[in-house]
Amino acid sequence: MLDDLNELKTFREILHRGSLSAAARSLGVALTVVSKRLATLERRTGTRLINRTTRALSPTEEGARLLVDIERALDAIAVGEERLASGRDEPVGRLRISAPVAFGRRHVAPALATLVTRYPRLSASLLLDDRLVDLVGEGIDATIRIGLPADSSAMMRKLADNRRILVASPAYLDRAGRPSTPMEMQGHAFLRYGDATLPWRLTGLDGEQVDIEAMARLHADNGDVVHDWALAGMGIMLKSELDVVGDMQAGLLERLLPQWDGGQSPVVALYPSARHLPLKTRVFLDEMATRLAGLPRG
Repeated sequence: MLDDLNELKTFREILHRGSLSAAARSLGVALTVVSKRLATLERRTGTRLINRTTRALSPTEEGARLLVDIERALDAIAVGEERLASGRDEPVGRLRISAPVAFGRRHVAPALATLVTRYPRLSASLLLDDRLVDLVGEGIDATIRIGLPADSSAMMRKLADNRRILVASPAYLDRAGRPSTPMEMQGHAFLRYGDATLPWRLTGLDGEQVDIEAMARLHADNGDVVHDWALAGMGIMLKSELDVVGDMQAGLLERLLPQWDGGQSPVVALYPSARHLPLKTRVFLDEMATRLAGLPRG
């Protein structure tokens, strides 16, 4: 059994380090030991697990699937060892989180930095991607999304209320004027990302709804680019409140039409199963909920 664990740990280290020699240095063993362990593992599984070239190596399809299982198994073993050694539960292992690019940079990355500082045996990987990832297939512990998913079999926890609001830089509004009603937005410059063909639907405090065509001369497929355009005074954007609250507090962006918003878009976390939620995932979700609850609102 011990030899089997060493093979699994070595396989994981090879893929994490990117080469057999780097894995050997990390594990403190000879390169021949690493090569032998990998060969033995491939022989026992009856399949090639790593594609090797003169310049790089990468997991085969079977190797990638095995790596996900190995990560979870070794993390579970580490948790058990920690519990026996300390008499208390403490998150250990690698925490794998996916989040949208802009939100992940502003809110998730600092949370992960705090957690790995607080818990010495915890490490973290952050995948910044605006797409909805395959939690199980990609070995992700949790993914953060803005807005409720249209269809997902994953478990979900709401981390914070959120809404989309209209903002622009004070310089742009000084130049172009500050609309006081949705109708007064006609003729303004709009900044958009994603699907720029649909109108912006605004909802008032009394439930009234109006559509703004918001035809944009500047459009991008990345929210950070649009955010930069807004800061540069290029026009008005409709953005998640949690993405812009810091800039509003700093006076870099100003909210328009405070009696109107673009609808609720809560921050949620999706994770594979609630039955055996790992401690590392639970402390991450709690940390995110605490951080988001403490943010000022516009």
